[in-house]
Formats: sequence, C-alpha cells, structure tokens
Amino acid sequence: MSDPLQQLIALLTLEKIDENLYRGQSEATDWGRVYGGQVIAQALSAAAQQVDPDRHIHSFHSYFLRPGNPDYPIIFEVESNLDAGTISNRRVKAVQRGQPIFYMTCSFQLNIDGFDHQCAMPEVPPPDNLPKELELSAEAIRLAPEEWLPKFNAVRAIDFRAANHKDPDQVSTNKRMWMRPNGPLPANPCIHNYLLAYASDFFFLSTASQPHNILFMTEDMRMATIDHSMWFHRPFNFNDWLLYDMESPSASNGRGFVLGKIYDRAGRLVASSTQEGIMRKKRGA
Repeated sequence: MSDPLQQLIALLTLEKIDENLYRGQSEATDWGRVYGGQVIAQALSAAAQQVDPDRHIHSFHSYFLRPGNPDYPIIFEVESNLDAGTISNRRVKAVQRGQPIFYMTCSFQLNIDGFDHQCAMPEVPPPDNLPKELELSAEAIRLAPEEWLPKFNAVRAIDFRAANHKDPDQVSTNKRMWMRPNGPLPANPCIHNYLLAYASDFFFLSTASQPHNILFMTEDMRMATIDHSMWFHRPFNFNDWLLYDMESPSASNGRGFVLGKIYDRAGRLVASSTQEGIMRKKRGA
C-alpha cells in the first residue's frame, strides 16, 4: 500500500472524544484549505459508527458552508434522526474553531431484494495502458504557483486515468475517468465506500469549467463546491478500476452543475453523484 493511501485511510479512523463526537485531522495542502472529499469521507466515517454495521450507506446529501483549514482538527457531531425497519438516518455537523463548515444528512439501509435495472455503461478504452491524469501537463505546470508543484507532483492515494481526451477545438461537457486506489484496500466495505466518496469530488466541478476552457488555477477564477450528493446502488470492490462518467448539463448565474455515474469494469452501475459549485470570476477582477 502506498504511503499516501495509508495516510488517507488513517485520516478516516476518527478519534472518539465523547458520545456522538469525533475528531478528525486533515491532509496537508498547499492551497490553504481542506479538500472537500476528505470532509465527506470523514463525515461518513463518523455517521457509520452510530449505525448498526448490517446497515450500509446508500445515500448522502451535503453542503459546504466554509472552507476547512488544514492546520486545525475538524470536530464531527452526529445526530440520530431515525432507526426504522430497514433504514437509519443520521445528520453530521463538521465544526472548526467553533464554526460549522459542513453539514451532511446520510441514510443507511439493510440489504434487501427488489427490482433491478440500470443504464448502460459507455464504451471507453480500458484503463491499464492509459496515462496517469495527475502527471501534470505543461499548461498546468505553467499556471500553477511554484509552491503548489511539489504537492501536485507527489504520488496520490488515487490513480486517475482519462478515458476520453478533450479535443481543444471541440466544446465538451463530458469527462470520463478511470480511478483506483494506489494500493490494496482492506476487506472492510465501509473503507471502499468512504474512498469512493473521497475520489468522487476530485475532478467533478472541473467538468463544468471544461466547456469554457478554464481551470481552478486560471487567474482570477473562483471555484468552490456548494453541495455534493451521492447514491450507492450496488456493492463494489474499489481494488479494481471504476469508471467515473461525468456530465455538466448546465452552468449559469456563477454556478456550475455536474452529474456523475460510476461503473465497475463489468458494467454495473455502482453509484451516482451530483454537485453544484461556484464557478465565476472573482469580484473586481
């Protein structure tokens, strides 16, 4: 297992400080804020500790209120809303220095038999021979502040590989990524769920900026997640590649909106996601 992956899994092992209260640490970043996928994964970890282990996460809906500061721990407070026949619901508040930075409502369910259908997985090249996406392009290096480069060039916990390549002469609202952890995961399915939630935030909002040929590093741009939701449809093994099929149907009023579908290599739809975020020029720019 790679060191970044070990460190990420360790971040999800929260410290219990009181009933319904947990403390989490943060990954060091060079851009002065906590990565949103980390807060999502830690909030799920906190909620799951208050739920019967036979009930598995099937959906969450979250809002980001303030950017997290990686220099301070995050306190997660879990509120029990419901324990019914097959469903449990929890609400999680993430707090730093006395201020809420994030809210999540999440739902857990017993496995039951029912109707089953799904949309088809798109045809894409297999991941094995594709280049790693996080090996920086010359343009990304040119735009990035010098102090960010060591972090961007570091080995990541997740290996992302582009399954479709953007034609610079063609406007595209779609982005497809294969993704897999950089090392084997424990057998615990909760860890697989948390890491998929973590990875789901990485390239999501940039799908909305792609048609406008801008990046979050573009000068005078402001891009930040407002809300992020996810539905877990079927069990999966994140030790193998998953395809993240992302589409941005709309951008308006300074916001970008994105939909995502996640498939395993057998073509099973294992999860879906949505996100909206701020995507505009900074005021006064």
